[in-house]
Amino acid sequence: MTEPPRRTRAEQRRDTEARILSAARETFAELGYERTTIRAVAAAAGVRPGLVMHYFGSKEQLFASAAHLPADELPPGDPARALLSALRRRLEGAPVASLAVLRSMFTHDEAAEGFRESGREWLRSIERAIPAGQPELRAALIAAIMTGVVVDRYLLKHSALADAPADDVLELLRPCIESLAGAK
Repeated sequence: MTEPPRRTRAEQRRDTEARILSAARETFAELGYERTTIRAVAAAAGVRPGLVMHYFGSKEQLFASAAHLPADELPPGDPARALLSALRRRLEGAPVASLAVLRSMFTHDEAAEGFRESGREWLRSIERAIPAGQPELRAALIAAIMTGVVVDRYLLKHSALADAPADDVLELLRPCIESLAGAK
């Protein structure tokens, strides 16, 4: 029986960094910026606090990396279908980086700015996809609906939305999203 190939130091470092980042996202999403500590992230990642600092430098830098929201560009074609697909992804798996930002944005200025910055790009993407009049207002309403659904489902958890099947939520929202997206 042959042994599996040994991982290189670079691979081990990337794995450790990814494990820390994943633990940070989960911890920031659960506790918010103010209540998250380097020690808590280290414990969740199974490493020493010094190693977290070695990879990320400070709590601020760790948060910036953990809360980085990649641009969610809409594919060409039917904007309503693309938007509903994007919402499905958020409903079927907790968007942990988004949740870290959403939970922290009311108490941490950098989280709020990160949300606004990624939100601007998302809004522009939606605006470009909408063929109907008032694309800026339509995009803003769509983004508000999607953000509200995510906040209620994962952070507030005070309504039926918290446990509703994604298909049920999407079916009820479909006419609204189609109308706002300018579907014919």
